[in-house]
Amino acid sequence: MKGLTANTALLRTILVGFVRDEVHKVGVKKAVLGLSGGIDSALVVFIAAEALGPENVHAVCMPYRSSNPESEAHARLVAHACGVNFSVVPITAMVDAYFKMFTDADNMRRGNKMARERMTILFDHSALHSALVLGTSNKTELLLGYGTLFGDMASALNPIGDLYKSHVWQLSEAMGVPREVIEKKPSADLWAGQTDEEELGFSYCQVDELLYRMVDQRLTREELIAAGFAAEFIDDIYKKVQNSHFKRRLPVIAKVSNRTIDRDFRYSRDWGK
Repeated sequence: MKGLTANTALLRTILVGFVRDEVHKVGVKKAVLGLSGGIDSALVVFIAAEALGPENVHAVCMPYRSSNPESEAHARLVAHACGVNFSVVPITAMVDAYFKMFTDADNMRRGNKMARERMTILFDHSALHSALVLGTSNKTELLLGYGTLFGDMASALNPIGDLYKSHVWQLSEAMGVPREVIEKKPSADLWAGQTDEEELGFSYCQVDELLYRMVDQRLTREELIAAGFAAEFIDDIYKKVQNSHFKRRLPVIAKVSNRTIDRDFRYSRDWGK
């Protein structure tokens, strides 16, 4: 993968192999994931179906009462297109029960609660099906911190975490994700009318161009300005990446021994085999 133009055939082979190998090496055969009707989860379910067989993939749609009905319709469309198991688990009752105690909660708190409620459901389904939970956060979202810690950012495996949103669109085209899903505006569907790009204040295409040069090519601020990016935009994005770093790593553990997890003890997942 070079720049923002992906070799989709190679990328598909790598990610399908990744899911197959990582799921099987821990002794299970199945995967579960939240299928929202958006492009990120649609791509992951296509990858998982190819890696594990559609009969071994369980996709769960978890609408809230204010969710756009189109989201569930698109989730069904995707599930049908690749033949995976599909179920709907509404989250309205449990979320509303909690916020009866906090009626003044704003959209951010409510959105975070919904994201974490959905993840608790997915991990419960992972126990039900003896499966691993697949993540659906892309590289753009992870770098910007645009996600909920222990909510949509939680998972056992994330096949698309190193793909910018631009790559997600390209690979989705190559793998046959339904056109309706590819062409609609990205949205977390946390409240009526919410779209990612409106909330962020810029388009994914704009920020992907900057992030690729800032993160992958390691260009300096001066080099980024010379490349045509506005200084204010550079500083805003740099701050978002810097301030959300805590979301991209394991919880920091106080060091009191010679071999501390995530510092000195860093063996791979299959250590001991």
